[in-house]
Amino acid sequence: MSKSQPKALFDYPKYWAESYGTAPFFPMSRKEMDTLGRDSCDIIIVTGDAYVDHPSFGMAIIGRMLEAQGFRVGMISQPDWRSKDAFMALGKPNLFFGVTAGNMDSMINRYTAERRMRHDDAYTPNDEGGKRPDRAVTAYTQRCKEAFKGVPIVIGGIEASLRRIAHYDYWSDKVRQSVLFDSKADLLIYGNAERPLVEIAHRIAQGEDIKNITDVRGSAFLANQALPGRKGIDSRDIDRPGKIEPIPNPYAEITSTSCSENSATTTDIASEEKDITKTAQVVNISEFKYTKNKTWQDKAKPWENTYINLPTFEQVKDNKIMYAHASRIFHQEVNPTSAKPLVQAHGSRIIWLNPPAKPLSQDEMDGVFGLPYQRVPHPSYGKAKIPTYDMIKTSINIMRGCFGGCTFCSITEHEGRIIQSRSHESIIAEIEDIKVKVPGFTGVISDLGGPTANMYQLNCKSEKAEATCRKPSCVWPTICGHLDTDHTPTIELYRKARKVKGIKKVLIASGVRYDLAIQDPEYVKELASHHVGGYLKIAPEHTETGPLNNMMKPGMGSYDKFKEMFDHYSKLAGKKQYLIPYFISAHPGTTDKDMVNLALWLKENDFKLDQVQNFYPSPLANATTLYHTELNSLRNVTSKNLAKDDGAIVVPKGAIQRRLHKAILRYHDPLNWPEIRVALTKMGLSKLIGSSPTCLVPRETRNELRNQNSDRRQGKNNAQGFKSNPGQKRRNTPNSTNKSGTNSQTAKKGLTRFSDDQFTDRSPNKAPKKRHPNNANTQHSNK
Repeated sequence: MSKSQPKALFDYPKYWAESYGTAPFFPMSRKEMDTLGRDSCDIIIVTGDAYVDHPSFGMAIIGRMLEAQGFRVGMISQPDWRSKDAFMALGKPNLFFGVTAGNMDSMINRYTAERRMRHDDAYTPNDEGGKRPDRAVTAYTQRCKEAFKGVPIVIGGIEASLRRIAHYDYWSDKVRQSVLFDSKADLLIYGNAERPLVEIAHRIAQGEDIKNITDVRGSAFLANQALPGRKGIDSRDIDRPGKIEPIPNPYAEITSTSCSENSATTTDIASEEKDITKTAQVVNISEFKYTKNKTWQDKAKPWENTYINLPTFEQVKDNKIMYAHASRIFHQEVNPTSAKPLVQAHGSRIIWLNPPAKPLSQDEMDGVFGLPYQRVPHPSYGKAKIPTYDMIKTSINIMRGCFGGCTFCSITEHEGRIIQSRSHESIIAEIEDIKVKVPGFTGVISDLGGPTANMYQLNCKSEKAEATCRKPSCVWPTICGHLDTDHTPTIELYRKARKVKGIKKVLIASGVRYDLAIQDPEYVKELASHHVGGYLKIAPEHTETGPLNNMMKPGMGSYDKFKEMFDHYSKLAGKKQYLIPYFISAHPGTTDKDMVNLALWLKENDFKLDQVQNFYPSPLANATTLYHTELNSLRNVTSKNLAKDDGAIVVPKGAIQRRLHKAILRYHDPLNWPEIRVALTKMGLSKLIGSSPTCLVPRETRNELRNQNSDRRQGKNNAQGFKSNPGQKRRNTPNSTNKSGTNSQTAKKGLTRFSDDQFTDRSPNKAPKKRHPNNANTQHSNK
């Protein structure tokens, strides 16, 4: 097993090629290699993004990190994947190819949430689309193999990271096998890859065969059987899924190959380990017996010699209950201290997924971001504009990771839940670097943030709790008592940044986690007084309890409290500033009624959204599991729950219903009014159609009626109603679990919010009952 205390990033002996020095830019052609006096590259990075030497771009961080270890690095950016020629531009790498799709999954980059192809690409010069293939990691890896047979290939980046095991693929609408099987790469590195990649690079440089590198945390590989010396645990012993009908043992195919060396069945092994592993339940700290005189590092760690057998690819492909179960286990085993390896069979072979890499220390984070980035695109692009670079060129990443656990977001699956923060000194030094290197710098820092703006240096206060915790979120349904919510380090950082000579303004563009912010009013005051350029982005995502629970987001009580504080401190500062809330339409667990109530809230608060994001099922996200299975995998799916229909959730599927949810959020757009009117009438809410202030949309005008009659005479299909995708099975799921309260503003303005029982009687002459007002701050707060 990997050592409990990993080697520090910058403690490795430098590779002999260190004498070649630091390149101003990594070479992208033979001519540039000649200019640098290099006859070959030790490592060649292939990326789907334009090469920008900036620490917000993954290829730049990885390249500079490897260069700091003494390796000569080359860069092949956005190669023509239709032949092997572009992959031979720098010659054969001495050690290996590193392949990444770029900063985004290539399918998300190329297609909209409606599966329409995009005609632009913000990571490409001049915003030009079509410069990368679908499933870029697989396409690039295959071409690398054609170019130079036998050269090791290591894949990484967010596309490889989120496709490391069997996963639901939205674009093909099926469960796909691990990207390792599709690409035939030698190793996959997931998450932020500095620590595993540096170790792997040095081991290959020392002559070790990449096929024998099987113990690096944060890596995955293909094998014929489980590694020797470990004992297997059946995933169903940890979190037993319910049986709707007899299900064959999904592990039978791998028992003979992965566990035969133990001379016992998986069940027998689990039984024998019962007193050793304590893994059959969700971890409870009190279950572990600690010796008083031992430090945490010296205490027994029973999980280190075991691995978990996940359901096979064949099982999760055809059985949604097993897919939901596998997703639950995967999301439980992400703690870098106590996670166990995961094994998933694909036919006769297995994927071995090592536990996550240990987080970087503050000194290591400072070292990574202190490398000699040029902070501009490669000179070969000339004057071409790269939109993403223009957006982030004066922004600074102050931390990594996110413990929010929002189900629709893949940051946690990629970067992990533990916050890794830089020092104040490192961040201030980067501000000074921006002043010198960014052309046309105006004195404005566009962002100090990361995945969120205000998780900087917020970590668990208990070493034992953090080491064994398997909670999916530190802030949902309530903020964990172990979590440090003191924003003082962030406040002090803001104040230091403002004092840097030549800095006129420091803005916060990363989203603010407002349920955390209200725990520290001084932070809200600092933010509102100095760091908002008129508008501040926050993301309630919805207003209704049902969708919010399926998103693992706090209730609107937290939003109301934050808005009150933000408005108060903005007024004290003599500024007119506004919150810009972001919302998601068609998220799993959202009913049509939920969308109507959200639209009413928007109208009550005079919000008219210009852009609305329809839910996008990204690989491995929890919400993607909800979307695919239509089962509530956020808790154990048992036959008892399913019998009561508690385990099933409503999922907006089909282009028409997804389009309706998006249209309702843009209730103010006349183009959406016909569709919304039809929907409101079908829901028995025709009282919301009219000219009254309490109505959502106006009645049809004479011109609209005239056009509709003309369309009917011509036989045009308005495509209105609630159709499903071909073959989709609709669930008659009761909406009783999605009840929502009424906030104080609703009561004041007299607008009615609609509960589920009001949809049973759709008589147009019977006005719906008005819900009893509830205290929003009590009902929704942090739930």
